[in-house]
Amino acid sequence: MVMRPVARRSTAQRAWLITYPLAIFAIICSTAFWLQDTDWFKQWPAGLLFFVIYLLAYRDVFNIVIWRTTFLVAITDVPLVLALFYLPPVMVILVVGGAILAQQLWSRAQPAKMWFNTAKSAAANSAALLVIAALPTVRGAGPGTWGILALGAGTVAIVELLSLVGVLSLVQGLRTGRDALRAGLSALVVTGINIVVGLVFLVALEATPWTALLLSILVAALVMILRSYAEFFRRHKTLADVYELTQAMRDESSRSGLPDVLLGRVRALMQSEYATLWLAPQGRHPEVLLTARVEHRGLLDISPTPEEVRAHALEKQAATAVGSRFAGTENLRSGLRAAKLKDVIVVPLRSGQATIGALEVANRLGDNRTFREADVQVLETIAAHAAVAVENSRLVDRLRYDAYHDRLTGLPNRRRVIDALAESVTVRAEDEVVAIMLFDVDGQRNVNESMGHAAGDKLLVETADRIRGIADPGALVGRIGGDEFVVTLRAPSIDATIEIATRMRERLRGPMAVGSLTLDVNTAVGVSVYPDHGADPEALLQRAELAANAAKVLPYGVQPFHPALESRAVRRLGIAADLRRALDNDQLEVYFQPKVTLADRHVVGVECLARWVHPAHGEVAPEDFVAVAEHTGQLAQLTESVLVAGLRRCRAWADADRPLAIAVNLSARILLDSRFPELVRELLEEHGVDPGLVTFEISEPGMLSDIERVLPSLYRLRDLGVRLSVDDFGTGASSLAYLRQWPVHEVKIDDSFVQGMATDSGDLAIVRAVIGLSREFGLTVVAEGVESELTLELLEEMGCELGQGYLFSRPLPFERLEAWLNAQTEPESTPTGEVRRLRAVI
Repeated sequence: MVMRPVARRSTAQRAWLITYPLAIFAIICSTAFWLQDTDWFKQWPAGLLFFVIYLLAYRDVFNIVIWRTTFLVAITDVPLVLALFYLPPVMVILVVGGAILAQQLWSRAQPAKMWFNTAKSAAANSAALLVIAALPTVRGAGPGTWGILALGAGTVAIVELLSLVGVLSLVQGLRTGRDALRAGLSALVVTGINIVVGLVFLVALEATPWTALLLSILVAALVMILRSYAEFFRRHKTLADVYELTQAMRDESSRSGLPDVLLGRVRALMQSEYATLWLAPQGRHPEVLLTARVEHRGLLDISPTPEEVRAHALEKQAATAVGSRFAGTENLRSGLRAAKLKDVIVVPLRSGQATIGALEVANRLGDNRTFREADVQVLETIAAHAAVAVENSRLVDRLRYDAYHDRLTGLPNRRRVIDALAESVTVRAEDEVVAIMLFDVDGQRNVNESMGHAAGDKLLVETADRIRGIADPGALVGRIGGDEFVVTLRAPSIDATIEIATRMRERLRGPMAVGSLTLDVNTAVGVSVYPDHGADPEALLQRAELAANAAKVLPYGVQPFHPALESRAVRRLGIAADLRRALDNDQLEVYFQPKVTLADRHVVGVECLARWVHPAHGEVAPEDFVAVAEHTGQLAQLTESVLVAGLRRCRAWADADRPLAIAVNLSARILLDSRFPELVRELLEEHGVDPGLVTFEISEPGMLSDIERVLPSLYRLRDLGVRLSVDDFGTGASSLAYLRQWPVHEVKIDDSFVQGMATDSGDLAIVRAVIGLSREFGLTVVAEGVESELTLELLEEMGCELGQGYLFSRPLPFERLEAWLNAQTEPESTPTGEVRRLRAVI
């Protein structure tokens, strides 16, 4: 949408309320002076000379722009002092007023402004002449004359300032008037200097008229110096403003307020009436069109720039400037005239080879000022930084979005659902329940096995779309697992929730096209509600999962939670008892997975991983017995067992003069124990291991859940000298916001991103961003899940320091690790001892 500047006639007419009294006062004074001196016109040659001098003086001025108005700080006070001495009063008024009128006509000022400036000047000079007339008669060029003329010239400056403040307060408000008063008071210093210079000229001319020649040369030199200084000062100020703007954009790029930071500063820096940011729609980012306008505190969602000018800039992919100073764009000036603009600059925002938007400024403030080529270069510099800030902001937004959403379906993930539940239970009304309905899709695994994962993904996407379409408008729909979807909403009761779940399940049933087949998809629905089934969001979700598992065997497929369903945890309790015995009898085995430097293939450490073979159930998955240990209070013993085994091996490697660092996984629950750092110190001393060879890896989602409570333990561990690593980085929420606050040394990128980066551009962008941000914070980056040569090459190019994964080696027991080191590595001597270097990656 193109905005047409609206003429503000009603406010402009108010200026005449001050212009008329000033003009009447000037006319009355001129008439009185005329009657007092009827022969004043005989000095017309001197008057003509001063008229020319005044016109020349107005050519070199300093411009101060306040809101929409340009104030001129000129050297006209110098000829004013001379005119007050040499010319009769009537001629002073006519010469100065005529020069002002001629200058306003030349700059094509608006009528109201032109006549106000003329009346203001005439009235100010009339007031000065009245002051001089009330004082003793001017005789000679002595100190007495200096005081009288200085008082007269000062009266002119004060009356003009007060008139200007009055008209601006009346037309544009008291705030603008106050700004004009502050600027005018500062300009009085320049006025005082000019008055002194004028008096010096007067003394010199009274000594001998020939000094006029020398003074002319001096004035010309001073004007040249002032021009050079003004240009230097302008460039210096522009450079400082651009630097400040880029700093502000960099600080704001991780938040959503970039347009507010950018546009106001750009408008002020470019001294334009409008500054516009336009961003093209991209993915889930909508089109953005925001404009900062002088006198408006907020941003407008319209733009004054003609569409053809922006289209020309985007087509040429180069800055486009239209105005009187730009000869190559005459064909676009008609659009400016239609929009009532005098000039405009449009600079495309580029990201690589793509154009993502444009930065625009329009209407240089000041009636006789327009944009120049130097302004185009400044805006291009700002646009380059703005493009980077926009891309960084979108990348951070993508990382945050991915942390809360499922990548396949775009639905909120488990973390987002739990956060929403936590908010819902705190604001529940007495006559309602917070309901959780968990939909478990039946047969999705069969589709994966028979038709491939692509078909299974298509089934999940179709299911997500259907659930989203049939859910109530106020419901939150999320995906919390492979084939598990959850719907949370507020309902009158548990019975009403069961009715909603039954109705949704029936509507969800029906044929779905997957590839060449049409499948009849069935779901099992588990229901839990707050407060009947618990107060903790995790517990409510867990109980809905228990209910969904029970619903799979029911013909109607909907099951509310009841306590009897938790009897399924009996087996977990059995495993817990066996786990306790295994820990007491040292039956768990510790495996080691090598960590390799990607730059030179040195094996610099290992990750210690617990493994358990149950006598009856066989090999138990680590996530299963770790979860059991967390829920049964055995996690501290399990962690200590793994740490002791790792320290023992670390000591042995150090004694063999081939040191290897160890890494041990820590749960956030362990860090809640204030005694754990002291236990670590005792074990380090007992085994004689350098703390720098020990790294504790803490899962990012676990840290986020209790960050304030675990921070003291993290700082105590850091003070011991051990290294701290953020494990599974990227899977938690608000990672970037917390990263600088954690006392960590290392970031370990989650394998889900690393394994997908070779085929998924989104994963590649996330990994690249995490590596770049981590290096900015001085953190070591470890990539887990390195399983292909292509992934390895990409990580090396991006500057990732360490990697681990099946491409190098699986987790191995100690004996097999030693065999692997002997077979796959070769020794290399370093000042710190022997280092094993991979012969080849197989």
